[in-house]
Amino acid sequence: MRTGVRWKISAAIALVGALVAVALSLVVHNAARVSMLDNARDVQDERIQFALRLYSASQRQTLQFGTKVDDPALPEELRQTVLKGRRATFVEDKPDGVPDIWAAVPLADGHVLSLHSRFTDRSATVMKDLDQALVIGSIAVVFGGCALGVLIGGQLSRRLRKAATAASEVAQGQTDVSVRDAIGGVVKDETDDLASAVDAMADALKQRLEAERRVTADIAHELRTPVTGLLTAAELLPPGRPSELVKDRAQAMRTLVEDVLEVARLDSAAERAELQDITLGEFVTRRMASLTTEVTVTVVHESEVTTDPRRLERILGNLVANAAKHGKPPIEVSVEGRVVRVRDHGPGFPEALLHEGPSRFR
Repeated sequence: MRTGVRWKISAAIALVGALVAVALSLVVHNAARVSMLDNARDVQDERIQFALRLYSASQRQTLQFGTKVDDPALPEELRQTVLKGRRATFVEDKPDGVPDIWAAVPLADGHVLSLHSRFTDRSATVMKDLDQALVIGSIAVVFGGCALGVLIGGQLSRRLRKAATAASEVAQGQTDVSVRDAIGGVVKDETDDLASAVDAMADALKQRLEAERRVTADIAHELRTPVTGLLTAAELLPPGRPSELVKDRAQAMRTLVEDVLEVARLDSAAERAELQDITLGEFVTRRMASLTTEVTVTVVHESEVTTDPRRLERILGNLVANAAKHGKPPIEVSVEGRVVRVRDHGPGFPEALLHEGPSRFR
């Protein structure tokens, strides 16, 4: 199940809070119960001692406070302890959860004087109120932990989303975007380390691409002079089929070098478009007529556009050449407003190209 960081942190804090609240509630409940039982046993011990003094001082050996001699209900464990000559108290648990508090003391004639009473209603009420307060406190801790988790997780989640958005922009080629600036914030955490690492990687990639562009431009520029000389020398060859092949290949090499130079200028933003106002449908019709007669041009809707005619002609020529080389006729060019479509009826792009996307010189 996919969930956000916010809810994972909230669930973790709530779970930990619940475990801590339950543990503390059990500890407090048991400590309070033991304390109250100890107090009840102390009171019972004082009563049995006072009853013993009255019983010993009375000539008729009067029993006080509900004491009994050799009570048959006396727990056996307590009886054995008292028969050893020791005064003792005992807590006897009952099925209803309210224990009996026993106190017993040995008599001189070998009998056992005992006293027992139920755990007081007041103490039971105090324990009930305490348990209720612990339950309410535990619920408050869990909900408070959830709220705190939502706040902390929400802040972290927002920073991560901003970092992911900025990283996507960097991946799309916007090298001026800084992930660290995008996430902002005053508190420094692992998100800032991630942003710094992504920025460092983007800078390294930018420098590498820039170096590759410079190398491409330098190579193309250096090839320009020998290719021009090769074309000039080819013109001096005697007429014939070999001369035509040399001239054709030399011209193709020159065109390729010019393409590489133009790509390098476009990458470095050194090339400037020469914009002109043209009628798009008329322009496309004239250029297609000069390129080939096997193309059908349809002007659905004419429009005035501002563009670079040389580059537009180059793009149209590339598309039509690809359609003629790799597709099948008929080749159709349509102009609708500011949209120009070039369509052939071939098998379409291969799966590998569709999966990886187009690249230069491919």
